[in-house]
Amino acid sequence: MPVDFAPEISLHLADEATALWQKTEDDLDVIGLPPPFWAFAWAGGQALARYILDHPNLVAGKRVLDIGSGSGLVAIAAAKSGAVHVCANDIDEFAICAIALNAHENGVSVDVVPGDMCGRDDHFDVILAGDISYERDMAERLTSWLAHLSARGADVLIGDPGRAYLDHDRLEPVATYDVPVNHSLEDAHMKPTRIWRFRTRS
Repeated sequence: MPVDFAPEISLHLADEATALWQKTEDDLDVIGLPPPFWAFAWAGGQALARYILDHPNLVAGKRVLDIGSGSGLVAIAAAKSGAVHVCANDIDEFAICAIALNAHENGVSVDVVPGDMCGRDDHFDVILAGDISYERDMAERLTSWLAHLSARGADVLIGDPGRAYLDHDRLEPVATYDVPVNHSLEDAHMKPTRIWRFRTRS
């Protein structure tokens, strides 16, 4: 289905959030399924995709990494906007499958990389991260790594709808959107969502 805030992109998404989430939780103890983050277009990712689609010069001709890619939405937006190489990374094997399916659906080439890339520097020009600040330890670890990449010259953009562990002190907003979201997941129909960059230190 088309993504609400980026209808240029269509994804394989869950049309009934509660049932899928409950099924995943029921199977957690049996086969260890992680939460199905890949099955939804989260607010941070939607806003980041919209920002990239509206400002293709940010990624055109560049090497782009989408970290915690989930459905692949942001990576696909980068590929559609002229990035010369797009890498979509996630630790969830189901997300890896979803990204490949969704990239094919949208007719773009995305290099899908499984596993934990945090701490690596593969010299990407642009690093994109949507909704990475919902769990404290993960947010701290990823933010420190992304700050390091920003300091060496990468353009790092973070999409966030007000998650609890976003490190505002190190970031500055560059755009704000009202993004439609799944009410059963977010307890709202719209989420104010910002695009952030790391502050430039003088």
